[in-house]
Amino acid sequence: MQGTLDEVRPVSPALEAYTKGVLLNGLWKRTELSVRDRSLVTVAALIARIQTIEMPFHFALALDNGVKPAELSETITHLAFYSGWANAMSAVSVAKDVFHKRGVKQEQLPPAKDKTLPLNQEAEDKRAVSVAANLAATTPGLVQNTTDLLFLDLWLRPALAPRDRSLVTVSALIAAGQSAQIPYHLDRAMENGLTAVEAGEIVTHVAFYAGWPNAFSAAAVVKDVLEKRPK
Repeated sequence: MQGTLDEVRPVSPALEAYTKGVLLNGLWKRTELSVRDRSLVTVAALIARIQTIEMPFHFALALDNGVKPAELSETITHLAFYSGWANAMSAVSVAKDVFHKRGVKQEQLPPAKDKTLPLNQEAEDKRAVSVAANLAATTPGLVQNTTDLLFLDLWLRPALAPRDRSLVTVSALIAAGQSAQIPYHLDRAMENGLTAVEAGEIVTHVAFYAGWPNAFSAAAVVKDVLEKRPK
Protein backbone atom coordinates (compact mmCIF):
# COMPACT_ATOMS: atom_id res chain seq x y z
CA MET A 1 0.00 0.00 0.00
CA GLN A 2 2.88 2.40 0.69
CA GLY A 3 3.74 2.50 -3.01
CA THR A 4 0.15 3.37 -3.78
CA LEU A 5 0.08 6.08 -1.13
CA ASP A 6 3.26 7.60 -2.56
CA GLU A 7 1.38 7.97 -5.84
CA VAL A 8 -1.68 9.45 -4.13
CA ARG A 9 0.19 12.16 -2.21
CA PRO A 10 1.12 14.37 -5.21
CA VAL A 11 -2.50 14.27 -6.40
CA SER A 12 -4.50 14.38 -3.18
CA PRO A 13 -2.80 14.74 0.23
CA ALA A 14 -6.26 14.64 1.80
CA LEU A 15 -7.04 11.26 0.22
CA GLU A 16 -3.70 9.93 1.43
CA ALA A 17 -4.55 11.11 4.95
CA TYR A 18 -8.01 9.54 4.84
CA THR A 19 -6.52 6.29 3.53
CA LYS A 20 -3.95 6.09 6.32
CA GLY A 21 -6.16 7.29 9.14
CA VAL A 22 -9.81 6.51 8.45
CA LEU A 23 -9.35 3.42 6.29
CA LEU A 24 -6.25 1.48 7.31
CA ASN A 25 -6.01 2.59 10.94
CA GLY A 26 -9.74 3.01 11.47
CA LEU A 27 -12.05 0.76 9.50
CA TRP A 28 -9.64 -2.18 9.32
CA LYS A 29 -9.08 -2.05 13.10
CA ARG A 30 -12.77 -2.38 13.99
CA THR A 31 -13.51 -5.64 15.78
CA GLU A 32 -17.01 -6.33 14.42
CA LEU A 33 -15.42 -8.35 11.62
CA SER A 34 -12.15 -10.28 11.68
CA VAL A 35 -9.40 -9.05 9.37
CA ARG A 36 -9.86 -12.27 7.36
CA ASP A 37 -13.55 -11.48 6.87
CA ARG A 38 -12.72 -7.89 5.95
CA SER A 39 -10.35 -9.17 3.29
CA LEU A 40 -13.04 -11.45 1.85
CA VAL A 41 -15.56 -8.59 1.87
CA THR A 42 -13.07 -6.28 0.16
CA VAL A 43 -12.08 -8.85 -2.46
CA ALA A 44 -15.76 -9.45 -3.25
CA ALA A 45 -16.44 -5.72 -3.58
CA LEU A 46 -13.45 -5.21 -5.88
CA ILE A 47 -14.47 -8.12 -8.12
CA ALA A 48 -18.07 -6.95 -8.23
CA ARG A 49 -16.93 -3.53 -9.44
CA ILE A 50 -13.95 -4.74 -11.57
CA GLN A 51 -11.58 -2.54 -9.55
CA THR A 52 -8.40 -4.12 -10.86
CA ILE A 53 -6.02 -1.40 -9.65
CA GLU A 54 -6.71 -2.29 -6.01
CA MET A 55 -6.85 -6.05 -6.56
CA PRO A 56 -3.10 -6.88 -6.35
CA PHE A 57 -2.73 -5.29 -2.93
CA HIS A 58 -5.93 -6.72 -1.52
CA PHE A 59 -5.49 -10.21 -2.98
CA ALA A 60 -2.04 -10.36 -1.36
CA LEU A 61 -3.40 -8.88 1.87
CA ALA A 62 -6.16 -11.51 1.93
CA LEU A 63 -3.53 -14.25 1.81
CA ASP A 64 -1.62 -12.52 4.62
CA ASN A 65 -4.84 -12.27 6.64
CA GLY A 66 -5.51 -16.01 6.53
CA VAL A 67 -7.50 -16.50 3.34
CA LYS A 68 -6.12 -19.65 1.72
CA PRO A 69 -5.19 -19.65 -1.98
CA ALA A 70 -7.96 -22.22 -2.55
CA GLU A 71 -10.48 -19.88 -0.89
CA LEU A 72 -9.40 -16.89 -2.96
CA SER A 73 -9.58 -19.03 -6.10
CA GLU A 74 -13.05 -20.27 -5.17
CA THR A 75 -14.25 -16.75 -4.38
CA ILE A 76 -13.37 -15.72 -7.93
CA THR A 77 -15.19 -18.78 -9.30
CA HIS A 78 -18.24 -18.08 -7.13
CA LEU A 79 -18.46 -14.45 -8.13
CA ALA A 80 -18.42 -15.32 -11.82
CA PHE A 81 -22.05 -16.29 -11.22
CA TYR A 82 -22.94 -13.30 -9.02
CA SER A 83 -20.92 -10.53 -10.68
CA GLY A 84 -20.46 -11.88 -14.19
CA TRP A 85 -17.84 -13.82 -16.14
CA ALA A 86 -15.94 -10.71 -17.28
CA ASN A 87 -15.54 -9.59 -13.68
CA ALA A 88 -14.18 -12.98 -12.69
CA MET A 89 -11.80 -13.10 -15.67
CA SER A 90 -10.45 -9.67 -14.74
CA ALA A 91 -9.79 -11.00 -11.23
CA VAL A 92 -8.13 -14.13 -12.65
CA SER A 93 -5.55 -12.06 -14.52
CA VAL A 94 -4.59 -10.30 -11.28
CA ALA A 95 -4.69 -13.38 -9.05
CA LYS A 96 -2.46 -15.25 -11.52
CA ASP A 97 0.39 -12.81 -10.85
CA VAL A 98 -0.21 -12.79 -7.09
CA PHE A 99 -0.21 -16.60 -6.98
CA HIS A 100 2.96 -16.74 -9.06
CA LYS A 101 4.77 -14.33 -6.73
CA ARG A 102 3.61 -16.35 -3.70
CA GLY A 103 4.62 -19.68 -5.23
CA VAL A 104 1.08 -21.03 -5.18
CA LYS A 105 0.93 -24.38 -6.99
CA GLN A 106 -1.92 -25.86 -9.00
CA GLU A 107 -2.45 -28.59 -6.41
CA GLN A 108 -3.27 -25.91 -3.81
CA LEU A 109 -6.29 -24.81 -5.82
CA PRO A 110 -9.78 -26.36 -5.86
CA PRO A 111 -10.33 -29.02 -8.54
CA ALA A 112 -12.93 -28.48 -11.25
CA LYS A 113 -14.99 -31.28 -9.73
CA ASP A 114 -15.04 -32.26 -6.08
CA LYS A 115 -17.19 -34.17 -3.62
CA THR A 116 -20.05 -31.84 -2.73
CA LEU A 117 -21.30 -30.75 0.67
CA PRO A 118 -24.59 -32.20 1.96
CA LEU A 119 -27.71 -30.59 0.52
CA ASN A 120 -30.45 -29.19 2.76
CA GLN A 121 -33.20 -30.73 0.67
CA GLU A 122 -36.07 -29.03 2.51
CA ALA A 123 -34.60 -25.56 2.07
CA GLU A 124 -33.72 -26.24 -1.56
CA ASP A 125 -37.22 -27.52 -2.34
CA LYS A 126 -38.73 -24.38 -0.82
CA ARG A 127 -36.38 -22.13 -2.81
CA ALA A 128 -36.97 -23.98 -6.07
CA VAL A 129 -40.74 -23.90 -5.74
CA SER A 130 -40.75 -20.17 -4.99
CA VAL A 131 -38.46 -19.28 -7.91
CA ALA A 132 -40.32 -21.55 -10.34
CA ALA A 133 -43.68 -20.04 -9.36
CA ASN A 134 -42.40 -16.53 -10.02
CA LEU A 135 -40.20 -16.98 -13.09
CA ALA A 136 -40.59 -20.37 -14.78
CA ALA A 137 -43.15 -19.12 -17.29
CA THR A 138 -40.97 -16.13 -18.23
CA THR A 139 -37.45 -17.51 -18.23
CA PRO A 140 -37.37 -21.29 -17.72
CA GLY A 141 -33.71 -21.47 -18.70
CA LEU A 142 -32.69 -19.11 -15.92
CA VAL A 143 -34.77 -21.06 -13.39
CA GLN A 144 -33.22 -24.37 -14.46
CA ASN A 145 -29.67 -23.04 -14.48
CA THR A 146 -30.19 -21.45 -11.07
CA THR A 147 -31.14 -24.84 -9.67
CA ASP A 148 -28.63 -27.01 -11.52
CA LEU A 149 -25.58 -24.75 -11.65
CA LEU A 150 -25.88 -22.62 -8.53
CA PHE A 151 -27.76 -24.41 -5.78
CA LEU A 152 -27.06 -28.04 -6.71
CA ASP A 153 -23.45 -27.41 -7.70
CA LEU A 154 -21.68 -24.11 -6.93
CA TRP A 155 -23.10 -23.64 -3.42
CA LEU A 156 -22.17 -27.22 -2.52
CA ARG A 157 -18.51 -26.97 -3.50
CA PRO A 158 -16.37 -27.54 -0.37
CA ALA A 159 -13.52 -25.13 -1.21
CA LEU A 160 -15.36 -22.24 0.44
CA ALA A 161 -17.30 -22.70 3.67
CA PRO A 162 -21.04 -21.87 3.38
CA ARG A 163 -20.66 -18.85 5.67
CA ASP A 164 -17.79 -17.47 3.57
CA ARG A 165 -19.73 -18.12 0.36
CA SER A 166 -22.63 -16.14 1.81
CA LEU A 167 -20.26 -13.44 3.03
CA VAL A 168 -18.78 -12.79 -0.42
CA THR A 169 -22.18 -13.02 -2.10
CA VAL A 170 -23.81 -10.43 0.17
CA SER A 171 -20.73 -8.19 -0.09
CA ALA A 172 -20.76 -8.36 -3.90
CA LEU A 173 -24.49 -7.62 -4.04
CA ILE A 174 -24.07 -4.54 -1.85
CA ALA A 175 -21.07 -3.34 -3.87
CA ALA A 176 -22.97 -3.76 -7.13
CA GLY A 177 -26.08 -1.99 -5.82
CA GLN A 178 -28.19 -5.15 -6.20
CA SER A 179 -30.42 -4.44 -3.20
CA ALA A 180 -33.33 -6.55 -4.45
CA GLN A 181 -31.20 -9.69 -4.18
CA ILE A 182 -29.92 -8.98 -0.66
CA PRO A 183 -32.90 -10.27 1.42
CA TYR A 184 -32.70 -13.90 0.27
CA HIS A 185 -28.91 -14.04 0.47
CA LEU A 186 -28.68 -12.26 3.79
CA ASP A 187 -31.22 -14.65 5.28
CA ARG A 188 -29.16 -17.52 3.88
CA ALA A 189 -26.02 -15.95 5.33
CA MET A 190 -27.61 -15.82 8.78
CA GLU A 191 -28.57 -19.47 8.46
CA ASN A 192 -24.95 -20.15 7.53
CA GLY A 193 -23.65 -18.51 10.71
CA LEU A 194 -23.34 -14.78 10.00
CA THR A 195 -24.40 -12.65 12.98
CA ALA A 196 -26.49 -9.49 12.93
CA VAL A 197 -23.49 -7.44 14.07
CA GLU A 198 -21.39 -8.86 11.25
CA ALA A 199 -24.14 -8.18 8.72
CA GLY A 200 -24.27 -4.54 9.73
CA GLU A 201 -20.50 -4.25 9.64
CA ILE A 202 -20.35 -5.59 6.09
CA VAL A 203 -22.39 -2.56 5.04
CA THR A 204 -20.06 -0.25 6.98
CA HIS A 205 -17.00 -1.79 5.35
CA VAL A 206 -18.36 -1.84 1.80
CA ALA A 207 -19.22 1.86 2.04
CA PHE A 208 -15.50 2.62 1.69
CA TYR A 209 -15.03 0.31 -1.31
CA ALA A 210 -18.27 0.84 -3.21
CA GLY A 211 -19.40 4.25 -2.00
CA TRP A 212 -21.90 5.59 0.51
CA PRO A 213 -24.94 5.50 -1.83
CA ASN A 214 -24.63 1.73 -2.32
CA ALA A 215 -24.11 1.25 1.42
CA PHE A 216 -27.14 3.33 2.36
CA SER A 217 -29.33 1.56 -0.18
CA ALA A 218 -28.22 -1.75 1.31
CA ALA A 219 -28.53 -0.57 4.91
CA ALA A 220 -32.30 -0.14 4.66
CA VAL A 221 -32.65 -3.64 3.20
CA VAL A 222 -30.38 -5.21 5.81
CA LYS A 223 -32.33 -3.47 8.58
CA ASP A 224 -35.59 -4.87 7.23
CA VAL A 225 -34.20 -8.41 6.98
CA LEU A 226 -32.80 -8.37 10.50
CA GLU A 227 -36.01 -6.97 12.00
CA LYS A 228 -38.10 -9.70 10.34
CA ARG A 229 -35.92 -12.59 11.45
CA PRO A 230 -37.03 -14.61 14.50
CA LYS A 231 -35.50 -13.30 17.69
